[in-house]
Amino acid sequence: MRSDVLTGAWFMNGDIAAAEGALAAGCRFFAGYPITPSTEVAERMAERLPEVGGTYIQMEDELASMAAILGASCAGVKSMTSTSGPGFSLMMENIGLGVMLEVPAVVVNVQRGGPSTGLPTLVGQQDMMQARWGSHGDYDIIAYCPNSPQEMFDLTVKAFNAAERYRVPVFLMADESVGHMTERVTIPERAAIPLVNRKMATVPPSEYQPFAADEDLVPAFAAAGQGYAVRMESLTHDERGRPVLTSEAHWTLLQRLHNKIAMHAHEIAEIEELFTEDADIVVVAYGITSRTVLRAIEQAREEGLRVGLLRLITPWPFPAWRIVELAEQVKAFLVPEVNLGQMVLEVERAAAGRTRTIPLAYPPGAIPAPERALQAIREAVK
Repeated sequence: MRSDVLTGAWFMNGDIAAAEGALAAGCRFFAGYPITPSTEVAERMAERLPEVGGTYIQMEDELASMAAILGASCAGVKSMTSTSGPGFSLMMENIGLGVMLEVPAVVVNVQRGGPSTGLPTLVGQQDMMQARWGSHGDYDIIAYCPNSPQEMFDLTVKAFNAAERYRVPVFLMADESVGHMTERVTIPERAAIPLVNRKMATVPPSEYQPFAADEDLVPAFAAAGQGYAVRMESLTHDERGRPVLTSEAHWTLLQRLHNKIAMHAHEIAEIEELFTEDADIVVVAYGITSRTVLRAIEQAREEGLRVGLLRLITPWPFPAWRIVELAEQVKAFLVPEVNLGQMVLEVERAAAGRTRTIPLAYPPGAIPAPERALQAIREAVK
């Protein structure tokens, strides 16, 4: 029987690295439905979970998959599913349920070309706005965008930590190119992997309220089987979990669900910057696009053009404050994406007219060519 942490250097694709990251983070339940290009995540979990005392269930569809991982998480087990665009769409109602019930869970979405079944085996970045706004109602979410198999491992661990810390479903928004890319992945010793476990109730069962939060706005979980009465209610509810269907109660609950993410946005959001200190043009990119555009940036700098990169490791919550700061310095933002333009809207909103925001839409189905980005950079500096 193999360990849950396969310490050492491995050559593996991104999907398998995400599965290994989940196991290292303590995931012991996976429910999913196979869908290209995320199937390798499910296959790896089906192989590995029995080796570490976990449970794998292939569900009848993605609606059931999302419901199953929420149920397992409510019972105290770190849980995950994986999918791609069509399955992600089917999960949306239960993602909203997870937000309302404040249930930690991780969803790995390996994006492909859409809409509908679209391009099952080819790259896309078309689910970025769906990740933020796909379920109905007002809510906040956390999402990570890996650009390598190593980050598929590392950011899956972070996704579990964020889910447990903030009691919210967390997304790993990968793409087909990163999911199917095979590279060296270094898995550290167990002691070197930082893990966050959910906050547990310390009050006696008679005093416990399932949705009562302290100053960090995150309620404590009750330990299953220890005599706590827990009411999990999808309707607007009070701190005891009882339905209270008034505007005032709904506003109070919405504000807390929003603020428990918003007040920690600066510590949640991660970015990577290269050459931004003197940049006239800043390229804002994520996922596979953030890798291919590097060649264009390096070539442009060899030509004497002052170009930098801002990589969105965490697109949600969006690091608008850094865009605001850079907007006072740069002549333009260039936003390459494998879609018709999604995250560019967030960049434009944050820039708020202080400088130009230029979309660079790549067609789904092909790895974004650096030559197009280089030409767009040359044009932007004119």
